[in-house]
Amino acid sequence: MPGPARSDRFRGWLTAARRFAFGTLAGRLILAGAALKAGTLGLWAAGLGGATGVDGLSTLGGVALVAGAGILLLRLWRTTRTQLLWRVRRKLIISYLFIGVVPAILIVTFFVLSGLLLFANLSSFLIRASLRDLAGEAAEVARLAAADLESPNAGAPVGNVLGRRASEAGGRLAGVSLAAVAVDAGRCAPQSVPVPVQPAGALAAAGAWGHGSAPVFLPPWVPCDGFAGILATGGPPGAAGGDTAPAAQVFVRAVVFPGAPRGVAIVADVPLSGLVKARIEEATGITIGSASLVTASPLPGQGQAAGPAGGPAGAAEAGRGWRFPWVALLDHVDWITGKTEPLPMNIGLSVPAIYQRLSASQASLGGTRSFGDVLLAMLLFVSGLFLIIEVGALVMGLALARSITGAVHELFEGTERVRQGDFGHRIPVLAKDQLGELANSFNQMTGSIEDLLRQAAEKKRLEEEMRLAREIQMSLLPRGPLLVPGFTVSALCVPAREVGGDYYDVVALPDGRYGILIADVSGKGMSAALYMAELKGLMLSLSQIHLSPRDLLVSANRLISMHLDSRSFITMTYAVIDPVAGVMTYARAGHTPLLQLPAGNGSGSRACLHAPDGLVLGLRIDDGERFAGLLAEATLRLAPGDLLVFFTDGISEAMNERGDCFGESQLAELVEEHGHLPIGELRERILREIAAFVGGAPQHDDMTMILLRVNEAVGVERAA
Repeated sequence: MPGPARSDRFRGWLTAARRFAFGTLAGRLILAGAALKAGTLGLWAAGLGGATGVDGLSTLGGVALVAGAGILLLRLWRTTRTQLLWRVRRKLIISYLFIGVVPAILIVTFFVLSGLLLFANLSSFLIRASLRDLAGEAAEVARLAAADLESPNAGAPVGNVLGRRASEAGGRLAGVSLAAVAVDAGRCAPQSVPVPVQPAGALAAAGAWGHGSAPVFLPPWVPCDGFAGILATGGPPGAAGGDTAPAAQVFVRAVVFPGAPRGVAIVADVPLSGLVKARIEEATGITIGSASLVTASPLPGQGQAAGPAGGPAGAAEAGRGWRFPWVALLDHVDWITGKTEPLPMNIGLSVPAIYQRLSASQASLGGTRSFGDVLLAMLLFVSGLFLIIEVGALVMGLALARSITGAVHELFEGTERVRQGDFGHRIPVLAKDQLGELANSFNQMTGSIEDLLRQAAEKKRLEEEMRLAREIQMSLLPRGPLLVPGFTVSALCVPAREVGGDYYDVVALPDGRYGILIADVSGKGMSAALYMAELKGLMLSLSQIHLSPRDLLVSANRLISMHLDSRSFITMTYAVIDPVAGVMTYARAGHTPLLQLPAGNGSGSRACLHAPDGLVLGLRIDDGERFAGLLAEATLRLAPGDLLVFFTDGISEAMNERGDCFGESQLAELVEEHGHLPIGELRERILREIAAFVGGAPQHDDMTMILLRVNEAVGVERAA
């Protein structure tokens, strides 16, 4: 089994590699670049590397390889980022790290680096100041020697004077060396004072002069008021720190001219080595290492003095712990030219040692503690408090992220279960907070989903029943063409809801006449539809008994008022048409008027609205006497071409979005204008005009309409 599994895995890898190489842009670029590189290598191997275009092909292959690798890395980065940041927990943790931890680390790093930079610059300043002080001490020794030479009682040789002063200063300035250099006596004398000319040269020297030879002349650049500064000379062979930066021996030199013009200058040198270096390190807390000359000094060296890094003091100081390495950039003077050149010197600084020296100069607070120590203790306390708070914030942030993402994960699992149809799944409520309320709301939602599904099923069942009820109600209305001899009839009924309360019918009467009925039950919906069905059966029965429209409505009111709800009523118009006589008798029980457009030539006929008196059906006012007393019956003689329009208030009271009604007058004008059209086209024209008037407003009432036009043949049989 391991063999086939390994083979399938290998085939899968091979398929993935082939898909990457030929199906992706990165793979095609890498493949093309590798092919170009291999081709150029083959050309070089064949000795054709110098041919025209070979370098271009190699460059093109390299560009293709780099572009393909870049696209591949970008895709890998996007995939890795998507997989890494898919979980909300990882997003929150990474966000917290970038918001809380990384800025804190950057702030700490900034202050640490700022402190190191401050102490490094301070160290450079302290070394420079110490060397300036050392040069001042050398100048003081030279000045004392010059004073001895100026004394009127001085008769000792120059060498003896220099030796005595070098011996006296040797305890404090180890390695101090003095020299007297002959100079032109008139160099620094006023022009009015005649002085003898004396050749320049070395007169005497005293001291070790281990850092170099005693000067034998005084360069012209040295001013008459003297000189004190830092000098450096290259070390012996083998001491170089590199080809361009030889190791240097650093020393300070002071030049003093006696007050009286004697043609001599006193030079005092103090090398930076041994006890002098140790004294500076002890005073500053900074170890002094080797120095490097940017340009080699032409001064000849003699002897071997301990350099800045040598000596037991430097070794002892280096053994006091780790030091932060730094380079102090000093300025040294070239003795020949007088030019100032940079002198890099390696130093090692210890922040505690420097701070200890600085704080020691502050006033004491009544003991061994200074004010700086108190500030340092406070700084350490605040730093420790900051560290504790940061660690606590990190722990709390991770805990909060875990609690938040745990709740989100539970919600995700819950939604997955619900999507799979498990509506009984519940999320544990672990805390009384917003997430807990969210979990509780989710549980309530899942608990009510089944009820919602049951309600949806029930609603669907009711909609199906309403659809069937609509079909049944539509079946109660006349089906097929309405036939009345001598007349053309067209009718429609549009319920506002699934079912409505409007009703119309054409009934054949026993004596050859026809009854035209249109009614409107108050209200809409199922209750109106039920009353409409009841009304149909009642009218079919009464129409066969009463030939007078008034008698029929009186009987209908008496029967309907016994069963109709007190909050409901019915409006109705019932007409009886005699096709032979060309006469229509009708009565109106609170219904909309009857619209008649008499026959005429062209479209100049005026429509008439007929509204005989009558109350609505079903009012429980009395036993029907008032209804019978107010109900009037009217008779119209019909002429060929006359147009009759029966309609409910859903037609005349159709409202637009502003609440304006279509109105009976606008309907009459519409019939007057288009009454010449065929009766089917006229019906559709009326519906289009109403729809254009209503616009986007919903239909608020049932719309029913009967159009009746008298044909030319009406009354022919009676005339015969």
